Order: sequence, then structure tokens, then C-alpha cells
Amino acid sequence: MPEGSGASDVAILGAGPYGLAAAGRLQQLTPGLSVTGFGEPMSFWERQMPRGMLLRSPYVASDIGDPTGPLSLSAYERAMGLEKAEPVPLDRFVEYGRWVQRHVLPELRHERVERIARNANGFELTVSGGEIAHASRVVIAAGINDFASQPALFGETGSSRVTHTRDHDDLGTFKGARVLVVGGGQSALESAALLAEAGAQVELAVRAPMVRWLTRRWHHNLGPISRMVYDPAEVGPVVVSRFVSAPGLFGRLPRRLQDWMTRRSLRPAGARWLPARLENVSIRLGAEAVEMSETDGQVEITFEDGTVRTVDHVLLGTGYRVDVRKYSFLASELANELEVVNGYPVLNRGFESSVDGLHFLGAPAAWSFGPLMRFVAGTAFASDALARGIRARAT
Repeated sequence: MPEGSGASDVAILGAGPYGLAAAGRLQQLTPGLSVTGFGEPMSFWERQMPRGMLLRSPYVASDIGDPTGPLSLSAYERAMGLEKAEPVPLDRFVEYGRWVQRHVLPELRHERVERIARNANGFELTVSGGEIAHASRVVIAAGINDFASQPALFGETGSSRVTHTRDHDDLGTFKGARVLVVGGGQSALESAALLAEAGAQVELAVRAPMVRWLTRRWHHNLGPISRMVYDPAEVGPVVVSRFVSAPGLFGRLPRRLQDWMTRRSLRPAGARWLPARLENVSIRLGAEAVEMSETDGQVEITFEDGTVRTVDHVLLGTGYRVDVRKYSFLASELANELEVVNGYPVLNRGFESSVDGLHFLGAPAAWSFGPLMRFVAGTAFASDALARGIRARAT
């Protein structure tokens, strides 16, 4: 253990699914290790996703860590006397995460880590309020909030009438408003449905010529053969999903094949249960916005075909683009030392970066281990590989 006040063997930044799974697995495999967690439990899920949302991931892919272990989603429901709910409601998933946190990180520190830098014994963490904590290793499971992506057109004005889906936990505030939702993936599609259900006048602008739906097809209905060619986590199309759901194997495939599978697996798409909820939403396909202006509290959007829409608000469901150098808590010299590819850190089998002792979990691990790392389903593999890597280094 490093010396000094607030010292621990491992500090985990983030108390979402990946941070909690990591804490639990570290305790299982290395019970003598001191682990300190920082962050508000499930804060992104609670505060930056809209109320009433349902998880796109299927029930079988919504466990935090080991899906057969004592902290699985089904174990939580049994413990609480709850009936199985599928699709999984957001509020249930948040409460499930907090239940896991009480088991694996009961002494979680809710303070914000404002800066991480190297020191002679590992890392020093500046905590809000000025305290300096020390750790031999740091696991960053800080989520995707810092990576929100928006087209340059909508970022130029800084208008309060143009926001990202991460900016809202209650879309009911738009009741009666005219809202243009931009995007064609789950976030945009479900936000449009929730807005319409809340009484907003909604139009959805999708740049692609079609909306893809995660519908059940022939390969889902072949019994044992289906399980061979399609993974229950439903990340990626038939056959590809089997490689994606084996991150250890995926990371050893030729890079060109990895990139192709990633593109196939992360194409914008909506859950199979969404179309019925979008019957009252006008969907505009092939819609490329080219100009935006704001006058008298209204936003005017001009599309490539020359048509114009005037609305009260534009909501961007345009996803997230990973670049770990955008994490404001990374000291500049630490960020500059990282080996990155297109914003993703290059990680070894223990999810350790080129900076000795600095690990990344979740979406930042997707370049090294594939698109499963962008989903809750990836927590089991990631937490196990991390814990085994750290244990090996400790022996």
C-alpha cells in the first residue's frame, strides 16, 4: 500500500456499472487489496438520462458484473421482492446499481476527483475541497459524459435552445413545445417517443435514408443454432455478435476485421419495442441540417434540400465520441503521456494503459476490446480481466 494520508492500493473513479463491477471483482480475487471508490453512484444514469427510459440492452445483458453471481439483476429483484421487468426500466436499473454499490463499495466517497497526477509511489488525486489522496493504481471508470458529440452546426451558437440528450432527466418540461430531435439511434428515437408521450410536438430528423430496428429475425428462432450464431447480449449482427461478446478473442483479430465488426455493431438503431411508440412522431429521413439561426426565442433549421423547420427547441441525440484527453481530471502531463488511437487509450490485457498503473474501463476500452465495452454487458469481462491483471502484478 502507498504511504501517506488517504492511501490505497487501487482508486476507482466512477460509481457506475463498470466502476462497481470492478470493485466487486477486485474484492473477490484480491481480498487483501485496499480499494477506494470515488463518485456518485449511478449518477449519469439517474441525472443525464430521461425519466421513463427503458434500457436498450436485453434483460440478460443488464447485469453489473457476473450475471450468475449474488449481485446479478435477478438476485436484486429476488432480494427486493420484485417481478422481472423486461425491458428493464431506467429507475429500476439505477436502484439496482445503488444496491450493488452498498455491497461492494459501502464506504464510497462521493467527492469529485478534480485532478490525477503521478507521484513517486503511483498517483496523487486531488479531491474536491483540496484533500490529496494517494493510490498505487487508478482505475478510470468515469463514463461518457465528457464525450458528448454534436454536429459543428449546432455547437457554433451556444444557444440554450439547442441541447444534448445528456442535458435532460425530465423531458416532460417540453410539454406543448415544438421540438426537433436530431439523430437516428436509440437515444434520439426513445427521446422522441418520450417527448411525444409528454405532450410535445415532435419531429425526428435522421441523416440516414432509413431507421434501423433491432427486430427479431430468422436467426433468433433456430433454438440451439441461434445461440451458436447470435449472442444474447445483442451487440452486433448474426455471427459478428459472437466475436464481439468474446472481447479477449476480439482483441486478437486483425485490426481491419475489428474495425469492420465495430462499424457493423454500432450502427445507429432502435430497440424492437420502439416503433409503436413513434406512431405520432413525424420522421424525416435523409435530413442533413446545413444552417441554423435563432430569432425571437425560436430556432430555424434549414435542411440540405432547402426545406426549413421552425421549432422551440432542438434536442441532439447524436451520441458520444470517445477522447480520454477530454477528461478534465487528467493532469496534462499524464494525458500527453498516454498512447491513444483516435481518442481511445491503447490497453493491455489487464486494461492498463501505456501509463503504468493507470487503467480504463467502459467505452474508452472499446478500441482494445471491442464494442461490447460500450454496454453494461461488458462489465463481467472487463472487471475480471482488470482484477486478474492487478492480482498478477501484485504477486
